Amino acid sequence: MPKKLFVIGVGPGSPRYLTDAAKDAINKSRYVIGYKYTLIIIESVIDRSKQQISEITMENQEMVYNDVYNKMADSDYCTVTFTGDVNFSESEVVDRLLEIFGDDNVEIIPGISSIQIAAARCKVPLDKAHVATFHISGDIEGAKLELVNAIVSGKSVILLPRPWPRDPKKNFMQSDIAIFLRKNGVDTSSLKVYVFEHLTQGDKETVFKGKVSNLEGKYFDPFSVMVIDQIKRRTYLQFA
Repeated sequence: MPKKLFVIGVGPGSPRYLTDAAKDAINKSRYVIGYKYTLIIIESVIDRSKQQISEITMENQEMVYNDVYNKMADSDYCTVTFTGDVNFSESEVVDRLLEIFGDDNVEIIPGISSIQIAAARCKVPLDKAHVATFHISGDIEGAKLELVNAIVSGKSVILLPRPWPRDPKKNFMQSDIAIFLRKNGVDTSSLKVYVFEHLTQGDKETVFKGKVSNLEGKYFDPFSVMVIDQIKRRTYLQFA
């Protein structure tokens, strides 16, 4: 039996949003890898006396992935954890894990994302919204233009902003987004917006509600979610 990797989403923050499928994968695994934040979410599920837990950072993740892979016996299982849903905003890392372990040896287990939670909070259906992530390291100029086009066409938008602590010039956070939209001809004073921070984390969760123009100069948590609400509700009665 070859080495097996589970790539899982652990939800937006609260352990309550960790799925049973994710828990099963963790329980099967001799090795568990994740950022500090994701390991905190799954702390009640892991057994540090029996499992090898590896905390990663952006700087050491390549070394850790390869080190664990080389340590694993052919019958071993490993789980790599990601916040939210592993199928959203994590493709650059997932593609590397597929290279290391091989496609046939990797099982991807989706999670509940902050995008889904934010959509539910605002009652903005995903199938009628433009969903975008700027939480990537690659070029985002095309995605920025798609954002403008979506807003101009009247769509609601649900997005993850881009924090870049090591080079603030690469930031595309809420204030940057508001300024960018205004400079590209969007009337930001008329656009309703929500910004959610620390979603599902009880008293720590906060929500900002206002207009996009109000975001200029404001700071929000790097893991926040932004919703521009332009929804026009239509029921099935209108199509009868």
